[in-house]
Amino acid sequence: MKLEPVVGDDPREILRGLRGALHGAGPALGLGLVSGLPGEVRAGTAVVVTTSGSTGVPKSVVLSRDALTASAMATADRLGEGAWLLALPATYVAGLQVLVRSIVADREPAVMAGAFTPQAFAATALMMASSEGGRRIPTFTSLVPAQLAKLLDAAEHDSPVLTALRSFEAILVGGQALPSATLERAQTAGVHVVRTYGSTETSGGCVYDGVPLRGVGVRIADGEVQVSGPTLADGYLEAEEQTTASFLRDPDGTRWYRTGDAGLFDGGVLRVRGRIDNVIVSGGVNVSLDRVEAIVRSVPGLASAVVVGVPDERWGEASVIVATRGEVLRRSESVQLDEARAAVRDGIGPHARPSRLVLVDELDTLPSGKPDREAIRRAVAALH
Repeated sequence: MKLEPVVGDDPREILRGLRGALHGAGPALGLGLVSGLPGEVRAGTAVVVTTSGSTGVPKSVVLSRDALTASAMATADRLGEGAWLLALPATYVAGLQVLVRSIVADREPAVMAGAFTPQAFAATALMMASSEGGRRIPTFTSLVPAQLAKLLDAAEHDSPVLTALRSFEAILVGGQALPSATLERAQTAGVHVVRTYGSTETSGGCVYDGVPLRGVGVRIADGEVQVSGPTLADGYLEAEEQTTASFLRDPDGTRWYRTGDAGLFDGGVLRVRGRIDNVIVSGGVNVSLDRVEAIVRSVPGLASAVVVGVPDERWGEASVIVATRGEVLRRSESVQLDEARAAVRDGIGPHARPSRLVLVDELDTLPSGKPDREAIRRAVAALH
């Protein structure tokens, strides 16, 4: 079938094309970095999402109509049906799925126009209120942690933003780990947050608050989280070797996606411990930057900090905390760093303590809203 690249990120244009793709009445859509895509894809394909990711290596994920629809139906099974607000780019899977869920529910999504601001978000959310047969229609949205943190900050002095946040039956938050401090702030404010785990290869979030959606299988193999079920992508476009390496098939025919994430089950709840390969060797000892970052984010004033690895003359590699000036509390950088180093020492060991704290005006981000870790790492390395 034909693959039609979508130039730009107009959500209304993507929504129109997506309706045809999901119903088999139009071509498959090519979203993201669309240059160099073939003109034809296998029958049943709805979308090819191309993204550079945080590593800068492009990958084009092939998502079928069946996989996207199965994901949307599994979400409705867990949360219930309702109306959705799009506050993320529709060219990324989390935003795309807001549109898919709206199509499957046969409801027009609310679309936030322009740049993301708390005021624009609140205005769009508060216009969604509606009912059927005297019953209020539940509303939902999907955010990344940085957006939620910005909304909670605004809600402290802007009552319409707080009202808007509280109006949602559930707010899905994913794309990266949600700092525990941000989750606690949301809960205290009366905001219902659902933490999601998944990727483009799983049609978006497929594990909610540590529990897989109906039909989704999760296992831990050699410490790695692997996912099965009807929401899996077909693979990577014109990349057979990469597809074979990432998607396994058991003797019984079950197909599994290797996430590359380390995890474990704790009382039946999935706990993701970070990327298996996000590790530096400092002084001959392996240090998981994800574990360091999780602990650093528990320190007051560093809830959204990013930890990256850089070359170090003494230790070979060392970790560095990067945070925005506006987030760090009103105290010296040395005191803030000392507190973070002490927390990491107590949580992991002295070998894992970050070497520096670098303050920036703004963290580099990808269009999806996630931190651009590679850009942040390069910027820190250039400071030497």
